[in-house]
Amino acid sequence: MTETVGDAVPAAQRGSWSSFLKSIASFSGDLSSLTAPPFILSPVSLTEFPAYWCERPDLFAAIADAKEGEDRHIAVLRWFISTLKDQYTSRNEEMGSEKKPLNPVLGELFYGYWPDKNGRGQTNLLVEQVSHHPPITAYFIENKSKGLKLTGHNAQKTTFSSGSVIVKQIGHAVLTVNETDHYLITLPRLRIDGLWYGSPYIELVDSTHIVGGGFTSVIDYKGKGYFSGKSHSFKATVTPLPGQGGNTAIPIAATASSGSGGGGGWFSSSRNASSTSLASAKEYVVEGTWHETSTWTKGPSGPTGALTGTKFHDVTPGTGAKKEEAVVVGGEANGEMGQYETRKLWEVVAKGIREGDFELASKDKTRIETDQRQLRKDEQTAGSAWPLKHFQAEESDPIYERLGRAVKITPPTDDRYAFLGNYPTSLSK
Repeated sequence: MTETVGDAVPAAQRGSWSSFLKSIASFSGDLSSLTAPPFILSPVSLTEFPAYWCERPDLFAAIADAKEGEDRHIAVLRWFISTLKDQYTSRNEEMGSEKKPLNPVLGELFYGYWPDKNGRGQTNLLVEQVSHHPPITAYFIENKSKGLKLTGHNAQKTTFSSGSVIVKQIGHAVLTVNETDHYLITLPRLRIDGLWYGSPYIELVDSTHIVGGGFTSVIDYKGKGYFSGKSHSFKATVTPLPGQGGNTAIPIAATASSGSGGGGGWFSSSRNASSTSLASAKEYVVEGTWHETSTWTKGPSGPTGALTGTKFHDVTPGTGAKKEEAVVVGGEANGEMGQYETRKLWEVVAKGIREGDFELASKDKTRIETDQRQLRKDEQTAGSAWPLKHFQAEESDPIYERLGRAVKITPPTDDRYAFLGNYPTSLSK
């Protein structure tokens, strides 16, 4: 049977979907400013997305328990790969296709935590929309009892190419263990396919990096039709940093831009490296599908022997690492949600989307956006700026620069948003 445009779109919405596709194809610039048809909207704001970093809280806590160095770097890699399913396929599985998240307003907030279980400690989550033009979301995740902190920010630049939407994620995250052990994490580029039929889904493309603990991991993402023939495939190559147990060569993919590796990650060392340095380098490789399972294809030695051929990560429902959604809390002194907290702000819009009342959703979404535009006009007239609540913008991140320099990540510098330490009462314990 031949599929036509909008086959997966509700009949009443196919006209607007066709118009939307035409506007995408002819639009030049950042697509995030376009208004999507209501049926493709998610009832969830982007402000909630940082929670995906820790929906496997046991794996996050296990990072602190691993021995510093090689073991801990591998624990960080395992945790990171296990976050990808929740970040990039969970909405497709829950809602039938990828949905466009609600664009946060400046100052939007989200608070939550994962409770202590079996001695893993409580993990707190705090998120703030720190910029609207461009849209930037800052987040801070902390497990105090384990000495773990994850600080990061994320923005998106969205374009259209060859029938797909390409999302370049801007920003990075830094994981800190016991105040002194730092890991730089870069963000993948996304390709959103399936638009023609009205059933979008995400593939990760190019490469990202984890740098820290004396090692670097280059993670190469490939979709269906490449080396494994499966969607959501990846290959992670772990090597020592130059001067810290390895040779002086850098993996080819590591010289590429952060989040845009260009497919060069299939070689373990520089083409200019000598055969002696290649032979002496320590290298581990993991391959599989990030939304299911992966195995060591070239593994280190474990307590019971070589790990090659054994399972590396598993997020398969029922058998893999358990997924736990955060307990959402209010940020007001009395424990209630304030007007700028995500679920209070978008409550009516989310209700309309979930119940298929797109007129209700559209009406309240327009009200919120109109109010925000007026606020920005009033600030401009008064010569004032919106004050950030939990973060301070800083022009450079010395940890990013130091660790990124080791593998020649570009850009060589990046800004950061430093958490001010002012938790709401609901997360102060």
